[in-house]
Amino acid sequence: MRDIAVTLIIVGLIPFILKYPWIGVLVFAWLSLFNPYGFAWGFALDIPFVMIVAVTTLVGMLFHWKEVRLPINSITILLMLLPFWMTVTLLFALYPSAAYEKWTLVMKAFFFTLVAASLLHSRKQLEAFLWVIVLSVGFFGIKGGIFTLLGGGEYRVYGPPGNYISDNNGISVALIMTIPLMLYLSTTVSSKWIKWGMYVAIILSGVAVLGSHSRGAFLTILVMLLFLWLKSRRKLVPGLVLVALVPLAIGFMPEKWMSRMQTIETYEADSSAMGRLRTWETLFNLANDRPLVGGGFEPYSSRTVAMYGPPGMDTVHSAHSVYFQMLGEHGYVGLGLFLALGIACWRASGRLVHASRDRPDLFWADNLARATQVSLVGFAVGGTFVNIAYWELPYYEIIILMAAHHLASGVAPELGQGTVEPRVLEASR
Repeated sequence: MRDIAVTLIIVGLIPFILKYPWIGVLVFAWLSLFNPYGFAWGFALDIPFVMIVAVTTLVGMLFHWKEVRLPINSITILLMLLPFWMTVTLLFALYPSAAYEKWTLVMKAFFFTLVAASLLHSRKQLEAFLWVIVLSVGFFGIKGGIFTLLGGGEYRVYGPPGNYISDNNGISVALIMTIPLMLYLSTTVSSKWIKWGMYVAIILSGVAVLGSHSRGAFLTILVMLLFLWLKSRRKLVPGLVLVALVPLAIGFMPEKWMSRMQTIETYEADSSAMGRLRTWETLFNLANDRPLVGGGFEPYSSRTVAMYGPPGMDTVHSAHSVYFQMLGEHGYVGLGLFLALGIACWRASGRLVHASRDRPDLFWADNLARATQVSLVGFAVGGTFVNIAYWELPYYEIIILMAAHHLASGVAPELGQGTVEPRVLEASR
């Protein structure tokens, strides 16, 4: 039954994608973030839904080429340079076969990110994209929050199978990034039922973060809540709510959760934490030996540990950090491009907040920029402990921010100052 439902939904959307290609971006995001076919158990598992949606969207773009406009600015340039450099590192990868398999997946994500940048041009489209993101990730927050409450926090919350956020650390950072977007969408709806429903989703997602038992997520959510409070216009009421709810939520968690969080102070005695530190040292040594190209995608093997690992290390771990992941796999150049993209987005959001302040016509842009800033802080902090450098959500947020910046610049020309002059690359050229 699930297989039939998923298949009918996607097949039924094909005519709409052909007529409105930007809907294909929404469906692609739903597939990549929610992974609906992961809930199917039969024939749907073997159908290449992502490829079908991608090809349909590209065909729709050919039919409606006048709607295809790619803004050319510092952010889109970096979004092209980063995958280009990943392709260069592929040529020098330590393990070409495994690297190529990962490269194909990552390139699809980056390509469709640029497709999204070419098709999302209106506020309506941006908010529809945000709803898809929030509902896709928020589903697991609501489910995980209820699971945590019913189980008294005894068991860990995990994400969807076959996804970058399938483990407890990944889903926790994903929810932390989604909560600010939920807050933004709550400001765009007039229905009090939807608004309160969003507030409930936010609370349950926060509970699910605690229920993940992730120590990195615990640190991240504290940083994000502080930044969220700093970014709010009215600090008194949100501050009082946080002061009341945070201790209440933490107090609900069981003793074993408390004991796990306390190991943050004694990480030297924790084998998991020390394993990450040794892996970071291994990737650092690898990057120093191959500073330009690193080890390429998927350099994690016993051979790599033997060559670059610290004395006594005999187990293979993934990077457990977006920064060491980029450094070890793509060298200092790859890490530099990754950080430059983050800095460019941060500066763009800061300019958008500054230009939109006290502008009723840009109130939505101000709120969206603030929400995106808080979400990206969650990614920057939480990503220190998770392998989600190639996960689609932060790149989708970048596209949303860039499109909002472009829309706002139509009524606030000062937004174009200090950046690469925004131009548009049209499909007709």
